[in-house]
Amino acid sequence: MGKRGKRGLSDDDKALWNRVAETANPMDRKGAPRITDQSDPAPKSRTQAKPSTTATRLPAFRVGEKASFSRGTTNHAPSLSLSLAQAPVRMDHGTHKRMVRGKLKPEGRIDLHGMTLSEAHPALMSFIFSAVEARKRLVLVITGKGKDRDSGGPIPIRRGILRHQVPGWLTAPPLGSLVLDIREANQRHGGSGAYYVYLKRRR
Repeated sequence: MGKRGKRGLSDDDKALWNRVAETANPMDRKGAPRITDQSDPAPKSRTQAKPSTTATRLPAFRVGEKASFSRGTTNHAPSLSLSLAQAPVRMDHGTHKRMVRGKLKPEGRIDLHGMTLSEAHPALMSFIFSAVEARKRLVLVITGKGKDRDSGGPIPIRRGILRHQVPGWLTAPPLGSLVLDIREANQRHGGSGAYYVYLKRRR
């Protein structure tokens, strides 16, 4: 046996213990503890809690104080005006520029303002079919901008239900096969409360 130190096991005793510990079957997954010199840093306590990932994401908060973090920005769907403005141009580009600048005079118009959806849909269909039959190319569909009906409930209500519904009717069958392009009207023809509808040429 080696010389025993003033306190604890000697170097030979420590080496012998470590060899025995390596051949023993541990009772848990962490294995048997190893004996180290007194100068080595103390082993971490098994009961030491791991840092919470939640604590790194949320700021400290005390009862009674107001939250200081910002809500951030919410990505909303693009507005109807922006969607129509960014849609691919399917008609002659020169004619398109004159149309959106309000320099083309509509050959016909229909005012759906004040109608219900069940009244407006058949009226719009009849108007478009008649315009195609008369070989008209540019017509104006007036919907109005609509009233703000949102009551602040959990489900928002769009302003101008008819205004949002009409482009869908114009692109869906049977009208979709007759319409070449749809754009928000120039201010001189109603602005966001009306649409330019450019019809396909009748064969």
